[in-house]
Amino acid sequence: MRNLLMGSFFLSLAGSIWGAMFIAVRLSIFVIPPVPLVWMRYGTALVALFVLMLVTRPSWYIAPKDRKCLVAVALIGQVASIVTQETGTMLTSAQAGSVITAATPAFMVVFGCVILHERFTVGRALSVLAATVGVLFIVFDPDHFEVHALGGIFLTVAAVTWALMSVLVKFLAHYSVITVTFYAVLVAFLALTPYALHWLLCRADPAAMTDPSIWGSVLYLGFVSTTAGFCLWNKGLSYMDASIGGLFLFFQPIVGTVLGALFLDEPVTAYFGAGFALIGAGVVLAMRGGNTTAAEKLARQRKGE
Repeated sequence: MRNLLMGSFFLSLAGSIWGAMFIAVRLSIFVIPPVPLVWMRYGTALVALFVLMLVTRPSWYIAPKDRKCLVAVALIGQVASIVTQETGTMLTSAQAGSVITAATPAFMVVFGCVILHERFTVGRALSVLAATVGVLFIVFDPDHFEVHALGGIFLTVAAVTWALMSVLVKFLAHYSVITVTFYAVLVAFLALTPYALHWLLCRADPAAMTDPSIWGSVLYLGFVSTTAGFCLWNKGLSYMDASIGGLFLFFQPIVGTVLGALFLDEPVTAYFGAGFALIGAGVVLAMRGGNTTAAEKLARQRKGE
């Protein structure tokens, strides 16, 4: 139970941070396109992560057998998922984005069972269903719901790739969370550099980028959303099964809806309370089903070797 409580704390914080991220993206995405924006947030995050590495002094070493997994985590999660998520957010509404990306926990259940051999139970399936319905109650407004086809495709790819990354990162749980996050962000930053530099030198609008809302959004995305969010997410997943941890992504639409109403005058549906209750019920139901025990985790790791 202690592991579940610790994991819940870290994952709840990460989900809440990412709920506010949608506002930062919406404020900046029409001035800085998705790839350069992700590159800038990672460049900012690397500064913070490097300082954390110096202050906390974790090991810098990653064993050769784990380096391919680390690169996969970076390219699948930090590159493919985040770029497609922000592209989808640009092409469609934030409401549609919340609905589509709500499928992420369901994919995490599937990947967790197939790749990590986590237990699949009816309770976990029902918990994902209840929480997904809760998200629909919170964000779905039939009078203002629009899905751009291409935007929907990008957001679906983002949901699948984030779920896959969240499962793969558990193979790196024996390393420091800060070390894994630092290297993953570094790989992603280097991968995006050629295109981002081309845009910055040839197509950027320096005057528009000096607006406080733009550079403020980049700083939030880098220091808070990336540095704190990724570290908290990876740390939280080390305490619990991916199929349970994925449910805490539902904190994103809750926080996003509240902040959108406060700062962007976006409407709140009449079923917000019911949706919040369903999400909470889904999380509780999943946690009551139990976590993978330490013995099971050790057996699973030995099976993968």
